[in-house]
Amino acid sequence: MSTDIRLAFDHPEARAEATAGADPRDRISLRDHVVAAEIGAFQTERGTTQRLCFNVVVEVRPSPEPLDDDVDRILSYDTITEAIAAELAAERVNLLETLAERVAERVLAAPQAMRAFVRVEKLDRGSGALGVEIVRSRAQTPLRAVTAEGDETAVHPVIVYLSNAAIAAPDLPARLDALEAGGAPVILCVGLPETAPAAVEVPAVQRRIDLLAIEQNAWILAARDRRCLVVESRTEIDWAMKHGQTIVWAPSKLVLDAVDGPTAGPRDAVALALWLAETLAAARMVVLGGGPAPAGSRVPVEHVAL
Repeated sequence: MSTDIRLAFDHPEARAEATAGADPRDRISLRDHVVAAEIGAFQTERGTTQRLCFNVVVEVRPSPEPLDDDVDRILSYDTITEAIAAELAAERVNLLETLAERVAERVLAAPQAMRAFVRVEKLDRGSGALGVEIVRSRAQTPLRAVTAEGDETAVHPVIVYLSNAAIAAPDLPARLDALEAGGAPVILCVGLPETAPAAVEVPAVQRRIDLLAIEQNAWILAARDRRCLVVESRTEIDWAMKHGQTIVWAPSKLVLDAVDGPTAGPRDAVALALWLAETLAAARMVVLGGGPAPAGSRVPVEHVAL
């Protein structure tokens, strides 16, 4: 059996170990946790319960101080089981994918949790187990904001990639008006400017030069429309999303600081924008005049010709 096939059917702990970085994190796990619940999209699954099996692995950040055998300084196993119980009690869902997403989101709300692997299987729908497995990182947990009524809700922005032609287009303000009219926070992304940045032979240095060139292009976009505020930190992005501001992403800080950073380089600006969309749990991504986005993302991508 190949390594890929073995990992596909092994416990999520094996997947976590195989995808760990150079400085792997500690992990806690829950194995074969079986709960009866009503779930499913088929009529035959309504009004009846079926057994669900949960296997969960959570990677945790290192403790900044000695644990001193104090349970309050660790991520408790109860965090996982309580997340499962809370999501099953919240409402009936049709899809295992939805349940797994919500469990991962709830677990990642714990300050120690950095990445969660969640496998959920139906045990009573056939001769074997039918299930899904997802992995989500803390960065991909959606921002939560408090509504005027005092309720807490997830914030899912719209990420918009603008080609250089889109930046220079005379109808840019009208396009921004239409995007803002959708009601979701809008985050604009750009690529390299028309003038190519300096070229060096050291890849790490070239990456920084390219990122800075993208930021120069972000300021060019900001000069085209006053509402386009250039921001770089996650704190600034979160504040802007909570307050409904339209912003332009300066990528250097997030990309260089990321533990699970983008695989795409700055020169593949559409892929870089898609990484941001996945990181912020975006509702969708709109590409104005750019090239194709990488396949396989869970964020819907819409291409708009100029």
